Amino acid sequence: MTGTRRTVEVDPVLFRAVYDSPASLPGRHRWQTCESDVRRIEKQLGMPPRTIGAPLWVSGDEPDCPKCGRRVNWLDIVSSALAGVHDRMMIATVILGERRYVNTEVPDAIPGVHCVDCRTPILGLRSFKCHNWAYAFEALDEVRARMTGLPAPAVPAD
Repeated sequence: MTGTRRTVEVDPVLFRAVYDSPASLPGRHRWQTCESDVRRIEKQLGMPPRTIGAPLWVSGDEPDCPKCGRRVNWLDIVSSALAGVHDRMMIATVILGERRYVNTEVPDAIPGVHCVDCRTPILGLRSFKCHNWAYAFEALDEVRARMTGLPAPAVPAD
């Protein structure tokens, strides 16, 4: 184990072959982000309601916050990432876009994640992914525009 965290883009065919099944996620437990927390993610990112329709999977050794008992999920990851790691547009593109990313290190705990409710460090998350394979480019452009408060780009007529 090198301890070096590196993320690389991979071909969609390879991504699906390796990562499509939630069983491929490391850790003792695998679970989905609950619907109410998906809606909170959209609100944090400034997305229109019901933009995210894909399951947001998480895996780890302990699914619940050790302090408050809340089920840890993508909301905690996104909230933590927005605190200086990634910007809203990048996170939206990862969730909704067609490019797929994987981390190349041995799946140690994901660093820097805190419970969104009580701010306790979460040490046992190992992986997270979504299964949003076919978000249209035009629709993604429209979501990005709405996130910035700009008018949506014109879509050419068929």
